[in-house]
Amino acid sequence: MHPAEAGKPLIKFNHCKKYIYSFSVPQCCPLCQQVMGSRKLEEAPVSISNPFTNGHQEQCSFLLRPTQGTFLREYDGRSDLHVGITNTNGVVYNYTAHGVRRDEAGWEQSVSIPLVQPGMFGLMGQWDKYLEEFSASGAWLPQRYEEDHHNCYSYTLTFINCVLTAEGKGQLDKREFTEKYVVPRTRKASEYITLYRAVEGRGFYVTDRPEEATDPPEGGGVC
Repeated sequence: MHPAEAGKPLIKFNHCKKYIYSFSVPQCCPLCQQVMGSRKLEEAPVSISNPFTNGHQEQCSFLLRPTQGTFLREYDGRSDLHVGITNTNGVVYNYTAHGVRRDEAGWEQSVSIPLVQPGMFGLMGQWDKYLEEFSASGAWLPQRYEEDHHNCYSYTLTFINCVLTAEGKGQLDKREFTEKYVVPRTRKASEYITLYRAVEGRGFYVTDRPEEATDPPEGGGVC
């Protein structure tokens, strides 16, 4: 991933009874101007997890990115999003008005949701065959594309449900899949974008220190 696409790493440290976010630890606290000096263990800087990943390094995953531009630079929270599914080599299959595309570049800053449970080697071994055969179906010809009803999201969800059916599992409707798998990750992405841009604009960002919340564990795969 190009550094401009990945963005700078964010860190968080404690000072003045506040959380301070920045791209690097300053020599002086931006609030009290005191030299930072040596810090206690609980005040040591920690890295903030980046919610974005290079989709071409992901296997058997659902990917989401802005239709135009990148999350960190151009995305405004209202722009259209585009989705796709990777094969085992990081090629992103996605449906557009031109039919099914097989992208080997362009998804370097994506939100990724793994679709295959760890250890399901049988499914991974068949994944590329399933995805290619599904994509060759007449249902995904260019002339069948409808922006509101037969689009990139319906393509990905239909494929996921085909795999779930083949595995003897129940299907997911759009609302259930979105709320259970997509919304938690896009919420984290939105928070990260806001934080990143605030630090980029001012050099640092300050928040109060609330009680630490524990995020619910993310599932290891959908299928």
